[in-house]
Amino acid sequence: MTAPEQVSKLTGQTWPVDVAGWRLDLPIVAIKPDFAISLMMVIDLGVRFGAHCGERLAERLAPLKPDVVVGAATLGIPVAIEVTRALGLDDYVILQKSPKIHLGDALVQTIQSITSAGEQRLLLDRQAMPLLEGRRVVVVDDVVASGGSLGGAIALCRRAGAEVVGAGVILTEAHDWEEALGADASLIRSLAHIPQFAPEGGVWRPISGT
Repeated sequence: MTAPEQVSKLTGQTWPVDVAGWRLDLPIVAIKPDFAISLMMVIDLGVRFGAHCGERLAERLAPLKPDVVVGAATLGIPVAIEVTRALGLDDYVILQKSPKIHLGDALVQTIQSITSAGEQRLLLDRQAMPLLEGRRVVVVDDVVASGGSLGGAIALCRRAGAEVVGAGVILTEAHDWEEALGADASLIRSLAHIPQFAPEGGVWRPISGT
């Protein structure tokens, strides 16, 4: 068995988290031999969980009086839809990561993510820019860990002329994102927090300070 296959497997452990009143037991997944995360795949957790998160995030974001919600593909899409619905809005904007046929002239932002190998790009359809220019925007996602994806989304919205007034995530993971986002870390509204993990005594335990 190769090393990449070994570290891609589930560890057999889970981590409990209370997401604004909704209990989840997240599988702990080793992404390096000495480093693991608890993995939440929001697209696998059902419609009711998505609606719950959308409503709870909307409660935290509504005082900011947003005009538009922005989410990044792929896992940010259901979050953006449910938050938009719960806020009573209609328009939302999705930042794509794959070069679809209509995105040849897209506004592009380079990003890096803890759960994806290598450099990625966020693509904003220029046809969507009028929805952002001069408007109050909240950026949403499932999890913020390194801060690369969320920071890139915020930067791209600003390049499109938006006033980014907040950012909502279901989970914050560890604290690397705080340094990466800098002053923009104060924009974050979240529903719960998860640590990162290292092996100790044959089991995976939370890394101190995360």
